[in-house]
Formats: sequence, structure tokens, C-alpha cells
Amino acid sequence: MPVEASAVEILEAVWGRDFGAVYPDKQRAWEAERDELAAVLGRHGVEVLRPRLFTADEKAAAGPTGYANFFVRDPWFTVGEHVIEGVLQFPHRRMEVLPSRDLLLERVMPSPAHYVSLMQPGIAPLGDPGPGPFLEGGDVLVLGTQILVGCSGMATNEIGHRWLAKYLAPFGFTVLPVRLPSHVLHLDCAIGLVREGLLIACRDRLPDGLPAPLREWEVIEVSEDEAAAMATNGLPIDSSTYITDPEFDRVGSELQARGITVEYIDFSVSRLFGGAFRCSTQPLLRAN
Repeated sequence: MPVEASAVEILEAVWGRDFGAVYPDKQRAWEAERDELAAVLGRHGVEVLRPRLFTADEKAAAGPTGYANFFVRDPWFTVGEHVIEGVLQFPHRRMEVLPSRDLLLERVMPSPAHYVSLMQPGIAPLGDPGPGPFLEGGDVLVLGTQILVGCSGMATNEIGHRWLAKYLAPFGFTVLPVRLPSHVLHLDCAIGLVREGLLIACRDRLPDGLPAPLREWEVIEVSEDEAAAMATNGLPIDSSTYITDPEFDRVGSELQARGITVEYIDFSVSRLFGGAFRCSTQPLLRAN
């Protein structure tokens, strides 16, 4: 029986090459995962928009830095009536917003929503992320007018956090930083909101404990190993429906015991790249 390649081995094998050219079977499974997610969302009344692929010119423009287009959660995000393009810290992810931009121009520009972007990051040597600013959607959790922003050093940095706080303050929002350990990429790798008053969290990834607005919420706890496998990165469709991977059936059982309907989708290939259901989606318009 062949030994399954580890996530690190897979990423090393595909660096500088298209994933499907190296792992065609995994590419097909990966696309099937995304198609199933879109089908489940559609069944629950969610309109699903799909970003385009990178063009040949965009891939060529990436040069030796490389490019990636795994997850739509990180390059832009929404807060109320604000659509915000951020800047990703890893240099090979800097162009990830481009496949979504056609949709943003089509849907956001004609609307009354605010559409802004973070300022261009400073220049640094090849392979060095530089001074930023950096601001990534995976670090942003929206709680009404309170916005939690993760800060681990791997993604959003202080300049990005301060910019968001300054931009949103006149509109009545308060931005609260949440310190994360240096090995945790984003806040949604430590906390997953399920519905008002209920969340999933890995306390080992929260050195200061739960953020103040969440300290009275009920917590379904997960271990460091479960969090590393993306147990907090499920997706609430509404207050009574949640999507997760069958890998996390223990968490799913805890949710079902609290009246949540759980939709299971095998997302094992997507999780190889360090993301899951939240990372694979970005709400453009949230229903009231």
C-alpha cells in the first residue's frame, strides 16, 4: 500500500508548479470538495459566486515569488456595509485578491457599500515579507459593531490592525486585537463562532484567554491537535446549521446536542493547505 504524502511533502512537491500537474487525483478530489460545499450552501438558499482562475499573464507576473489561490477568506473581507481589500503577508499570496476582483467590481461598485483597500505594502528583499501593512480576512471575526482581529506575527500585523481600527471608528465599530501564538496563522484557527452565545475554541491558542466580548459564551473546546487539523474552521450557514468535516464528528456531536444541524463534508484535501470551510468562503452580503 503506498504511503500517503504529508502536507509538507505535498507543498514542497508543488512549489512553482500547478497542483493538478503533480497530483491529478488530489486535484479532482479538491475540486469535488469545493463543488459539494457550493451545493450544500445552495441547498440552504445561499447564492454562491465563484472567483475565476489566475490568467497566464498573472502567473507570469508573479515571477520567482510564486502565486497561490487556495482560499478566498483572506485577501478581502466584509464588515457591515464595508468591503475591504487587505494585504497578505506571504509574498506568494499577494495577488490572491485578483480572481475575486471581477466579482467585487460587478457586485460592489453599483451598490451603496463602501469599497476600500489597505495601502500598498513596503518593498523588501525577495522572500522577505517586509514591513507591511498586512491585514488578512482569516484574522477578522465580526461581532456586530465589535471586530476581533488576530495578531500572531504570521499574517495581520500592528499597522494593519491600527489601519482597520482608524478606518472603521467613524462608522461606530470598535476593533479589538487578539494575541495569538507565533505558530497560529489566523484567528479562525483558534476560534470558530457558531451562533450568538456558542463558539468552538482552542484555549491553548489563546494566551490571554477568550477575548472579552466572548467570555460569557458557551465554549466547545478542542485540543491543539484538533485545531491544527482545522476543527475551529467550520462554517455556520445560519444560527441553527453548521458545516464541518467528518474528521471532527466529536465536535459535530457536541453541536447536535445543542440543537445545531450539522452538515458534514469531507474536506481532507483542502485541509492539507491549512484551511477549511471558513477559509474557502467569504460573505459578500450577510442576511439580517
